[in-house]
Amino acid sequence: MKKLPRVLMLLLISLLGMTTIAEEMSAKGHQHKPTPSFDRKTALDISQSAIGSQLDEYHFFTSQGQPKKLSDYRGKPLIVSLIYTSCYHICPTTTKHLDKVVGKAQSVLGEDTFNVVTIGFDADNDTADAMRIFAKQQSVNEDNWDFLSSDKETIRQFAKQLGFQFFASPQGFDHLVQTTLLDKNGTVTRQVYGIQFETPHLVEPLKQLIFGGEADQSLFQELSNKIRLFCTVYDPNSDSYLFDYSIFVGLFMGLTLGGLMIFLFIREWRYSKTARNR
Repeated sequence: MKKLPRVLMLLLISLLGMTTIAEEMSAKGHQHKPTPSFDRKTALDISQSAIGSQLDEYHFFTSQGQPKKLSDYRGKPLIVSLIYTSCYHICPTTTKHLDKVVGKAQSVLGEDTFNVVTIGFDADNDTADAMRIFAKQQSVNEDNWDFLSSDKETIRQFAKQLGFQFFASPQGFDHLVQTTLLDKNGTVTRQVYGIQFETPHLVEPLKQLIFGGEADQSLFQELSNKIRLFCTVYDPNSDSYLFDYSIFVGLFMGLTLGGLMIFLFIREWRYSKTARNR
């Protein structure tokens, strides 16, 4: 009979312990929200929705630690690439490919007609020093190309407005491989996707921004830009751009020949009319 109270006491202690564990598990469940996962279709939709948006002002640091504002790049088209420096394959490959495409664009559009920035979105690790080392590893040293870093909140807001999503994962980060083209006013005009995208996907819209013409241009500048826009063509065999003035020359010769034919026709008509009046 004496053992019965002891058994009841042990049972009561066990019940109390299970209740405490259940409460702790419930509390943990409320405290930790599920980690958002990367969905490519959603990320692509968000990226495309950013087209037409004019970016706000943002503050960065160059790889030399100098302050830089986004507005410092206004006045020329700007190519924006987001990477994280601890990426061992995709980001380096993307940057090297972008370097090749930029070189092809500079050869026909001019070295000083646009700017490029690569921005580290892993703010905890993508410091100015890390960006400088990353640029050196990829052998990028163009004068119009800056490697930038910033704080977490700036990166978060900038990426959001740019339509760029990234999520931490066991491999580093999940994100779209996205290159963004801004016009001279900082408005998103094109998103280009892929590690090694085709050259015209970026150069064609860039060419339109540079040679498209502006309201304050002189007649000579406008005409010159129209000719360069028309005669700057892509050669798929060499994967490069070149000036093909033969198109313009052929057009000129066609117009000249057409004018000559009209002149001869009018002269013959006048001669026939004079002959009939005699």
